[in-house]
Amino acid sequence: HFTPKYDILFTENFTKAGEGIMAYRMIVLDLDGTLTNRDKVITPRTKEALMKLKSQGGTIVLASGRPTYGVMPLAKELGLTEDGGYILSFNGGRIIECKTGETVFAKELPVTSNKRIIALAREHGVNILTYEGDCIITPDPGDIYVKKESDINKLEVRRVENFEQYVDFPVVKFLLLDDGDYLALVEPKVKAALGRDYSVYRSEPHFLEVLPRGIDKAASLERLLTRLNMTKDEMIACGDGYNDLSMIQYAGLGVAMENAVLPVKNAADYVTLSNNDDGVAHVIEKFMLS
Repeated sequence: HFTPKYDILFTENFTKAGEGIMAYRMIVLDLDGTLTNRDKVITPRTKEALMKLKSQGGTIVLASGRPTYGVMPLAKELGLTEDGGYILSFNGGRIIECKTGETVFAKELPVTSNKRIIALAREHGVNILTYEGDCIITPDPGDIYVKKESDINKLEVRRVENFEQYVDFPVVKFLLLDDGDYLALVEPKVKAALGRDYSVYRSEPHFLEVLPRGIDKAASLERLLTRLNMTKDEMIACGDGYNDLSMIQYAGLGVAMENAVLPVKNAADYVTLSNNDDGVAHVIEKFMLS
């Protein structure tokens, strides 16, 4: 599954591992479809591999399209709030240092663009949501895709009648929601309407994300690596969805899950087992643990 150019790296990694040194010092993990299985839980084997990696000085980064509140329970479960580690939430709109709770990086959409983005959702007949504190706010809370986002993040949903007037504060991102086939048609139109100052992409077939330009997982990981005085060659990134593409192309070792969408598999240096078969544990055991 991997390309020959990485054979040298892998050999070097095992040699160093024998000397007790890790060539790969950081692992970046998408959550849904990657770190967690189909039941949205971290399996015992994957948790054990991550704990072992942490004890050997490895850095763990949880990188997700979820809001920070939706990532924090998994960070706590892995002990990152005690031992250190990072959350990259909102697809890179926020970087949080888990132990101190410090916000290392934050970028929001300009308030002036809110009405325009909400109007685009209305124009294309799709629902829209964003976040306020630890709540999801939306004009249509009965939507099945709002329920999905709420279930994933364990966030309550609040209905907002006049959404356009109400959202007059800076938000990290908007989510446009509809079934995947229809959103595939809406995506290029929203991209064209908003222009180059925005990042517009689908994190799931039914979720179309709208964020500030230059916000994606790779761009924010670059910021984090600079802060930690590390290079991308020391980083492994694992993911399965369209919003993982940038970090998989960027990382020293880009890993696609067996269950990943085809463009992600094609871009990856290595394809691991699926999220239901401890694919993340397999990567840590193969490339990181001494």
